Amino acid sequence: MANVHKGGTSFIFLLCVLDLAFGHIFYSIPEELEHGAFVGNIAEDLKLHVWELQGRNLRVVPDNAKKYVEVNLEKGILIIAERIDREQVCRQRSACSLFLEIALDNPSEMHRAVLQVLDVNDNSPSFEKNEFSLEISELITPGSRFPVESAHDADMGTNAINNYYISPNEHFSLEVESRSDGSKSAELLLEKPLDRELQSHYDLVLTAIDGGSPHRSGTARIVITVLDSNDNAPVFDHEIYRSSVAENAPLGTLVVKINAVDLDEGTNAELTYHFTRHVSQKNRKLFRLDSVTGEIVVQGVLDFEESRAYELDVQAVDKAPSYMVGRAKVLVELIDVNDNAPELEVTSISRTVTEDVQIGTVIAVINIADLDSGQNGHIYCEVPMNIPFKLQTALRDSYKLVTSGVLDRETTPLYNITISAWDGGTPPLSTHKSILVSVSDINDQAPKFTQSSYNVYLTENNTPGASIFAVTALDSDIDKNGDVAYSIVENHIQKDPGYVTINSKNGNIYSLCSFDYEELKQFQIQVQARDGGSPALSSTAAVNVIILDQNDNAPVIVSPLMWNSSALLEIRPQSVHPGYLVTKIIATDADSGQNARLSYQVLEATHPRIFTLGPLSGELRATQHFRDENIINEKLIFLVKDNGQPCLSSTATISFTVTSNVTEKSSERTSEVKNSDYFSDLNRHLIIILGSTSFVFLTVIIFLVVLKFKQKSNIAEDYRTPVSCYRQRNSNDTSNAMRAGNETLSYGGPGQCEGFGYTVCLTPESSKSDFLFLKPVHPTLPFNEVNIQNAKTMI
Repeated sequence: MANVHKGGTSFIFLLCVLDLAFGHIFYSIPEELEHGAFVGNIAEDLKLHVWELQGRNLRVVPDNAKKYVEVNLEKGILIIAERIDREQVCRQRSACSLFLEIALDNPSEMHRAVLQVLDVNDNSPSFEKNEFSLEISELITPGSRFPVESAHDADMGTNAINNYYISPNEHFSLEVESRSDGSKSAELLLEKPLDRELQSHYDLVLTAIDGGSPHRSGTARIVITVLDSNDNAPVFDHEIYRSSVAENAPLGTLVVKINAVDLDEGTNAELTYHFTRHVSQKNRKLFRLDSVTGEIVVQGVLDFEESRAYELDVQAVDKAPSYMVGRAKVLVELIDVNDNAPELEVTSISRTVTEDVQIGTVIAVINIADLDSGQNGHIYCEVPMNIPFKLQTALRDSYKLVTSGVLDRETTPLYNITISAWDGGTPPLSTHKSILVSVSDINDQAPKFTQSSYNVYLTENNTPGASIFAVTALDSDIDKNGDVAYSIVENHIQKDPGYVTINSKNGNIYSLCSFDYEELKQFQIQVQARDGGSPALSSTAAVNVIILDQNDNAPVIVSPLMWNSSALLEIRPQSVHPGYLVTKIIATDADSGQNARLSYQVLEATHPRIFTLGPLSGELRATQHFRDENIINEKLIFLVKDNGQPCLSSTATISFTVTSNVTEKSSERTSEVKNSDYFSDLNRHLIIILGSTSFVFLTVIIFLVVLKFKQKSNIAEDYRTPVSCYRQRNSNDTSNAMRAGNETLSYGGPGQCEGFGYTVCLTPESSKSDFLFLKPVHPTLPFNEVNIQNAKTMI
């Protein structure tokens, strides 16, 4: 046997098709593969993992094909166990297939695999002998033909013998004839008369070439001897003999008897019968020709499916020294017997159908065939009656498997449909094939979130791009109908709707910016889960993102008014007594909760024992009486810190100056009235004097105002003199207060709890007046009461 090409020219024409109708696995490989060569991925074709194979004891059931194929359990593949010679296994059959039974345990399963062995051009044409002798009488006229030995090529198809050639010479040429079985035969054609006296021998080289790529060839030497005398050739009764025999005919069965006569006498008329060289070795093994009687009998197993007819070339040869030959043809036709079961081939199968499929939908196309002929090849086909499927005739030897009823996936999600086929022979032969059809669900389930709403707590100053939360929605459908994609369909943040984004595959929500609790405390988004069905179904869930405060803002001191973290307080030492409220330190923190809970403490003071600072109230009070020289040099450094972790703080310095103006004295006396211990007759006289002076002063002002209204009535309508300029201060007011023309002064007197504030207020006409008036403001009284009190004072 010829060697198979190796290395770079050795390749596998591998075709593996899983026929879902038959349950067959088809592999196609070239012959002559080395041991261990790859055949097919049996684990992938059976939809199994490699690690499952040993546990399920995957094996090839022993049979005739066991010696050629084995299973590599480590890789889950079929490999060559023994080199396959197609010509030895399948002989001359056009299609060569090996059938494998693949068995699995836990649970038990049986799969059938068909291994198709493809022919490769691994055999060169060869002749039965390297040298043939041919004796030709010189009396043979030009145009005579002489059959030459036919070469044999074990390959099939295009790899078989394609042509014959003869070495160049003057007397003989070669004619090649195609036979009915597709083979080629060659004959020598005498071109010029022979003259034994001039040349008695001819040495020719006959070359047979196949049709493979690259071509292979074989040669034989033909030695021609030119003879003299015998000039009558034998003649058969018929040029063509016809006979028929059953394919299961036993050995020794007579096929036909041939007969020829020779007009010569003696040994020249004694005949022997032989097959010509055109008869292949295969046919010589099937039929035997008796050289004396001319009887042709069966001596091999005949197969109608392999060959329906045989063409045998016979010859009658006389016994003359220069013998002559007569030729005839014997055509043997085989009679078919029912020895082949029907074959089923399922194509265009739909392994999965939806439960709303319409009645009459084609599930599979079934092609049937029987190698037998006549009634033996007439096939009947059916499926069980208790399933919602039926067979419809499509074309000749073809059926359609269609739905005949309503499919209900919840009742029967899987159908195992058995297709039965039997022929019309006696007895009939049958075949059964099963196909699995699963019923798939339609997209009738919308994705459902695990919660209708989610609360996400996120600390401010987060890292942009980080995942802050993940939502999950489940869909009971399968495949694309169960694939959930997430998206944000609504965002309640109007200024910047792009604060967050969502991963469409896993539902992870990512922040696009760093949040500031002081600007945004919470927002809500609507997340939609949408499946991949058609039409798609969806559902939504609300995600509430709550921003948690972080201690990222230090306290800001708003009172007393600071300039470069320093404040200057005017104080009258004579009014200071133990418990006296010097000032109230007010600070704000933009944070909230514990991060905005402020505490106060004195860091450094010139005289630490003369002041006390409320740790929570921020009230700075005196602990003893002051002297002028003490207060002038006094400096106080205090700290305001929050309660965050870690805490943030601010510091400031307070300096003191001594003040002694009329307004301050008046305020002091007013404060002393509140404390009966410091009230005396002198104070009473001073109050009366000041009250009288104020009354006269206000009377003059009222007179001037009335006079002014009479002169410029239009100015009086446009401008109105305010009675009081008091307003409640907040941190913003203090930070935005003008340092000139509208500055508040704070001081306290004996027994007071809160300081007094004075604001300089100017009328629209103040630019034309040389007088400025200070009006007392009472922060402890409502605004309307202040107005009433001031009105009474003016009266």
